Amino acid sequence: MKQIFVILVFNLFIVNANIYAQKADRPNIILIAVDDLNDWVGAMGGNPQMLTPNMDKLAKQSVVFRNTSCAGPVCCPSRSALLSGFMPSKTGAYGNANNMLNSILVQENATLPEYFSKNGYVTISKGKIFHKHLTENGVDHGQWAFDEWELENGSSEIIKEKLYSRNEGIINGQVVTDAKYKVGGGTEFAWAPTKAPKEETKDYRTATWFENKLKQDYDKPFFMAVGISKPHLPWFVPQEYFDRYNIDTIKLPEYKLNDLDDILSKNNEKYASPSLDFQWVQQDPVLFKKAIQAYMASASYADDCVGVVLEALKKSKYAENTIVVLFGDHGWHLGEKLRFRKAELWKESTQTTFIVHVPGMTKQQLCFRNVNLMDIYPTLIDLCKLPKKDNIDGESLSPLLANTTLQWHPTVTTDGKGSHSVISEEWHYIYRGKKEIVEELYNIKNDPMEWDNLANSTKKEILKVKEELHALLPKVDAVPLPSNGKNNANDSEEGGKAGNVDLTLKAKRLLQKLH
Repeated sequence: MKQIFVILVFNLFIVNANIYAQKADRPNIILIAVDDLNDWVGAMGGNPQMLTPNMDKLAKQSVVFRNTSCAGPVCCPSRSALLSGFMPSKTGAYGNANNMLNSILVQENATLPEYFSKNGYVTISKGKIFHKHLTENGVDHGQWAFDEWELENGSSEIIKEKLYSRNEGIINGQVVTDAKYKVGGGTEFAWAPTKAPKEETKDYRTATWFENKLKQDYDKPFFMAVGISKPHLPWFVPQEYFDRYNIDTIKLPEYKLNDLDDILSKNNEKYASPSLDFQWVQQDPVLFKKAIQAYMASASYADDCVGVVLEALKKSKYAENTIVVLFGDHGWHLGEKLRFRKAELWKESTQTTFIVHVPGMTKQQLCFRNVNLMDIYPTLIDLCKLPKKDNIDGESLSPLLANTTLQWHPTVTTDGKGSHSVISEEWHYIYRGKKEIVEELYNIKNDPMEWDNLANSTKKEILKVKEELHALLPKVDAVPLPSNGKNNANDSEEGGKAGNVDLTLKAKRLLQKLH
């Protein structure tokens, strides 16, 4: 009997040792989210003018996904889909005011960091990862999803004498009497240098916080989520980043003033007109160049912040066993389609930067297959050999990481209930069904700027392409989630309780058997 007991104890020791060894062998993860970063990054090939040496350096030992789409062309739906694993058309998280916590799917399933915490990782975050929501009980930053979370902080005070602001009617610190552009919502369309040096700014302080984290010891593999808020508007960054770009040599993106004329509803009404931001900068070529300069300056600042984290990783003992995933949460227009900003289904809004480094990679590989940021969740599960989560959307990119030329499939982006785009390697189909139906179809191999809308063509081959891509649109469009603000927390048509931030949420979700 004693001998049997000893054997059982020994076997139990072996099992526990094997489990510990599996955890010890699991790679660490650094997930870097860069807000409003389009595909102008050097390694992405979008625009050679923009200087991003640190991201390019990472790309030299990574797979660079040149045709990456977001799930939604603004921050909240893109990040909510990536982190929850569910498409906006399933959760109803279509816009920045829709808190995904109001979705029953999210209430019953672990988000990406929670899933890794549940499976033996320590999860650490600072900076913007989840989209924040104002509630009656405070701000929901997604802090409930991490084992360790810290609020970002830093100086953003600007040199007002150098301010440009469409919303305030200010050019180079001077108020302009013509106020016709001083309307419109959204974040202020503005730029100026900060008073503080980079070391005192928010994103740089976030980067140095992670620099210190990478000097520490951990008894479990880590999942670090690094949030960089630039180049999101307003473009307030130190002067040194503006100085990197000579205004005289900046080239403007290509655009056509009649570009929107062939985008019509079934009632033959024009879908869009030039945005106020575009109209404001287009009145003066130098002002237009300064807007481009400001965006690129902000992206270069973000790149330096990324560089702090990557250099810290390189010097750490974790360098050889850490997966690095860097992405922008969606694209950004800089004059194309006669607009700035995002929130559209044209590829300037939907396409973004996506770079993946897996331990052992020593050279750059380009992948031109159409992938989606939603693929990050299942890919990391796969790479870290965690139990598969079969109910989430997206697809593991592990096969493409091993062979970048494998055949793949089109991907979908959603911009509100009933409005989607499907992009393949040759075609981009857009279906807007919010009010009047508006369709677009572009042959992006022959027409990369999407200037020639073929949706109304009666040619058989065009009709066939449109039919095939239309069949890939989501079959169900969830009702939009409530706008989770201080005064409208209970306007949901369906799906969970209208959410205020719950200070005990983390503990509750840990106790709950999340899928």
